[in-house]
Amino acid sequence: MANQYPLQWNLDVFYPGGSKSEAFAAELAGMENGIGKLNELLSGNNGDPVGRLLEMTALSQEILLAFRQSESFVACLVAQNMKDGAAGVLNDRVKTIAAKYTSAMTKYDNMLRGVEDAALEELLGKPEVSEIAFNLRERREIAKQKMAPELEALAGDLAINGYHGWGDFYDTLVSRAQFRVEENGEQKLLSAGQMFNRLSDGDRTVRQTAFAEWEREWSSFAELGAETLNRLAGFRLKLYENRGWDNVLREPLQINRMSEATLNAMWDAIEEGKTSLVAYLERKARLLGVEKLDWHDVEAPIGSSAKTVSYDEGAAFIIEQFREFDPRLAEFSEMAFKDAWIEAEDRAGKRPGGFCTAFPKSGQTRIFMTYSGTASNISTLAHELGHAYHQHVMNDKPAFAQEYAMNVAETASTFAEMIVSDRALKATEDNEEKLGLLEDKIQRSVAFFMNIHARLLFETRFYEKRKQGLVSVDELNGLMEAAQREAYRDKLGEVHPYFWLSKLHFYATDVPFYNFPYTFGYLFSAGLYAKALEEGPAFADKYVALLRDTGSMTVEELARKHLGVDLEKADFWRAAVALTDVDVKQFLDMTEEK
Repeated sequence: MANQYPLQWNLDVFYPGGSKSEAFAAELAGMENGIGKLNELLSGNNGDPVGRLLEMTALSQEILLAFRQSESFVACLVAQNMKDGAAGVLNDRVKTIAAKYTSAMTKYDNMLRGVEDAALEELLGKPEVSEIAFNLRERREIAKQKMAPELEALAGDLAINGYHGWGDFYDTLVSRAQFRVEENGEQKLLSAGQMFNRLSDGDRTVRQTAFAEWEREWSSFAELGAETLNRLAGFRLKLYENRGWDNVLREPLQINRMSEATLNAMWDAIEEGKTSLVAYLERKARLLGVEKLDWHDVEAPIGSSAKTVSYDEGAAFIIEQFREFDPRLAEFSEMAFKDAWIEAEDRAGKRPGGFCTAFPKSGQTRIFMTYSGTASNISTLAHELGHAYHQHVMNDKPAFAQEYAMNVAETASTFAEMIVSDRALKATEDNEEKLGLLEDKIQRSVAFFMNIHARLLFETRFYEKRKQGLVSVDELNGLMEAAQREAYRDKLGEVHPYFWLSKLHFYATDVPFYNFPYTFGYLFSAGLYAKALEEGPAFADKYVALLRDTGSMTVEELARKHLGVDLEKADFWRAAVALTDVDVKQFLDMTEEK
């Protein structure tokens, strides 16, 4: 029977012809022309800095929308078919254009830095920039902390074939990874995306076999992966050194518009609250008949969550749960399913993982994943639809005000996950199904409190070690194993030493330390969800209002305005972490031997 909802996304609505699209070639040419015009404005001097800044601000936002759209299109092309060589060429061209735009914007930011305070206030008083006053002030302050504009521009130009080149090389490595499996007596080769789903199979024998193959294949790329990771870190460290920055967390905190005090308060609360998760891991090990959970056991399903659900059933389930919170969210999600905004097909050649990316010129988004019918897949779908809805409610904002940080982006996605998991858990009366849903929900706490913590511990220690020179494969494996055992409170048997190679987040060149924002989003959304339960349907409008502010405030300001809390104090985080204790207690009660 044919699926009600398409399993493949539609990209032709943006630029027909995929990586051979003439319309996309015209878009890229238009961006280059726009950047040329912007540079002309920057080099001119008509004696009216406010007038010039107004014109440049409008043009730079126009280019930004086109760039975000182009960046998303290429990312989708590469993800859907990692052997599409033409898409790789386009990816390089987009990065080259991005460097030109960044270079121009460095000059623009320097002009903001140099403008007199009175002229700046005159500019910010103009109605056409009133919505981006925060963003312009932010750009001005960040410019003061960087190198001279010509040096920043040079660094950006060199990064194309250096820094970003190494990041692209990692994609090449992943595209060549092939995992051997046996089905019905025949040998098959699976992509990383397909193989990853087997690591959480309900059959432990399947998981063990899949994990052994997972480690074997990644180990064959270890030397190349280590070289790539070392060069990426080396570039960042040298850039930070020349900016006079001695804290490797300075840039990721700046990007996420949050203070280090907020980050520390969050992790302190998590460390205090891990005790209940330790009890959960011990109980799960007992249920699986092992002394300690191996890495591949952590996300293994328990109860009826081991069953598979068709794509249409999963979509209908998500839409139904969203409707209980806000019909607008449900209607938006149904439209995304119907109009082929989602690439979900389980096929070879796709990259692993999932993402949501915006096409702001068109007012649309696209979601990428590989759907195989697991409870985790449904959570991923809900998560990415949360991202998509976040962008949807901001489509009418100016381009600069749409640039919200990753941590608040993860708030929207995780909030959507919570809606689905919590409402499904409360609705079911079948104990086996309830146990499966509850366990799937707790697994997310394990991921955000322990898995993400291991990533942060590994990455901060790796960067410190990298300051002394290149870090070998054995050292990387040792750092990763130590971080995993520490983050999971030594409750794991076999760990995943090659996680630093299999997880693409470590190789992202646009977002350094692609880890702690996930945990922030999870806990911040927990606070929002508690408010939603307390206030009922009236909270939906407040939720949208918060999302619309995410591109125009620091997270501390956002929390004060919409929640009335201080994120630099541990109280808010402790309360959010404590919500997991309730779930774990219920799990322990349900699995207690009578």
